[in-house]
Amino acid sequence: MQKQIVFLTSLLLAFTVLAACQEKKPLSPPAQAQCKFSDGKTLTINYSSPRAKGRKIFGDLVPYGQVWRTGANNATTFVSDANLTVGGKNIPAGSYTIFTVPNADKWTLIINKKTGEWGIPYKYEADELARVDMKVSSTSAPVENFTIALASMGGSCTLNISWENTQASVSIGEK
Repeated sequence: MQKQIVFLTSLLLAFTVLAACQEKKPLSPPAQAQCKFSDGKTLTINYSSPRAKGRKIFGDLVPYGQVWRTGANNATTFVSDANLTVGGKNIPAGSYTIFTVPNADKWTLIINKKTGEWGIPYKYEADELARVDMKVSSTSAPVENFTIALASMGGSCTLNISWENTQASVSIGEK
């Protein structure tokens, strides 16, 4: 009887440890930005939206000068059924991922042909379609939720990436 109690106690302990090891951190919630062009074609960006939670973001949690997956969880997708110009560079219709290299005064947007990856570490330089400069400005108020927005302006859109007190922007047009 004592061996059975020891066995059952050990089994219960093993299941408790296994459950604790399988417990995952909550993922950042999914979000989407979309731009419709005048001919009905669209650009859709799917991303995960982490929260600042009082943390210093740029230059700390997201280091300056390093490739960032631009959000959380899976790499951010960039899907268009239109041929585009992004910051003056031609991007054929298709499915891509985007990454960024944040700096205090300038960001670089990376459009990559590799899709379906988790997002880090970045090891896809050979699959890059384009690197585009982005303008950086300060937000008028702190931004708690990482946000990607596509603002429609006539036949084009402006991609705005905002978090903490920073916004990075680039113009996107239909080719």
